[in-house]
Amino acid sequence: MPKAIWNDEVIAESDDTVVVEGIQYFPRESLREDVLAPSDTHTVCPWKGRASYYTLTADGHTTPDAVWFYPEPKPDAKVVRDRVAFWKDVRVEA
Repeated sequence: MPKAIWNDEVIAESDDTVVVEGIQYFPRESLREDVLAPSDTHTVCPWKGRASYYTLTADGHTTPDAVWFYPEPKPDAKVVRDRVAFWKDVRVEA
C-alpha cells in the first residue's frame, strides 16, 4: 500500500492513489491532520489549475509547502480533486 513518510512517520497511507505525471496523489482523507499547517502559497499548472499548499509541522520539525492539492482542478484534471501530493522532505513508497 502506498505511504507518504515524513520524519520517519507515516503521514498518509492508501491503496486508492492515482498517478499523474509520475506523482502519486493520495486521497485527502488519508492525510494526518495533526501534522498540517495552512500555507499562503499558490502556484498554477496550465492544465490542472491553481494549487494550494500545506506546511508540515510536528515535534519541532517544519517543512514549508511540502503538500499540495488542487481545490478546484480544471476539467481535464478532475482525477486529482480531493487528493494531495508530496515533495521536499516527504518520501513516497509504493
